[in-house]
Amino acid sequence: MTSEVFAPAKINLTLHVTGQRADGYHLLDSLVVFADVGDRLWFEAGPELSMDVSGPFAQGVPVDQRNLVWQAVELADWTGRITLEKNLPHGAGIGGGSTDAAATLNALGGVAQAATLGADVPVCLRRAATRMRGIGDHLEVADDLPQCWAVLIWPSVGVATPHIFKHLEKKDNLAMPEGLPKFQSHTQMITWLRGMRNDLQATCAALVPEVSEALTALAACDGLGLARMSGSGSTCFGLFETQGQADAAARKIAASHPEWWVKPCVLGDAS
Repeated sequence: MTSEVFAPAKINLTLHVTGQRADGYHLLDSLVVFADVGDRLWFEAGPELSMDVSGPFAQGVPVDQRNLVWQAVELADWTGRITLEKNLPHGAGIGGGSTDAAATLNALGGVAQAATLGADVPVCLRRAATRMRGIGDHLEVADDLPQCWAVLIWPSVGVATPHIFKHLEKKDNLAMPEGLPKFQSHTQMITWLRGMRNDLQATCAALVPEVSEALTALAACDGLGLARMSGSGSTCFGLFETQGQADAAARKIAASHPEWWVKPCVLGDAS
């Protein structure tokens, strides 16, 4: 029997860098949600482990122990054929490898060892709005975030997370407020988010000009509530109040930048 699972894109609505430990790990305070776009995986049990990759971003994806999905399958002590449909771009700051590994663990087991696969895997296991602190090891439910329409843009340039952190000058920024508000509306959430930050955005934009180009393209769209970079980049997101606004913005940007990956989506829980 073949089982199918969905691995949603992870979006950091905020990302505050609050410190760095002696071992080099950075401390974060981030509000994370998930999109209704992502990768898909199929698992067919069998005597030997094998992996195939398809989809628009299949090129360059390893099909052996270097892949986090393969490592997750080994943690689950499972064998068989894995098929990965890679719809999310690489080096995009939306948790592609981590969300694939988390979806694998959710499907096959081995959840208790998720953190061994990377700091983003535990939050991706939740597939729900979450406040992530520390090195990704302190997770808190972010209740009642309004679902909202968004446009994701990956401007066809990948970014290596260690490279961005290496060039980050200030690493002891303020955290988000201790208590998150209970948002009564989309507008209230947008207003609050505007007062928060992605502390990696300026550094990434300085190194990757396409990030600024993507943010500028979003800023020119009607109905935009907020434009920001996700994670360590280079994907940027724009938040809109209605599906029509998001769809129109995606069409406009895709027409003027056909080389970019542009996706309208819904942000919220993917559970």
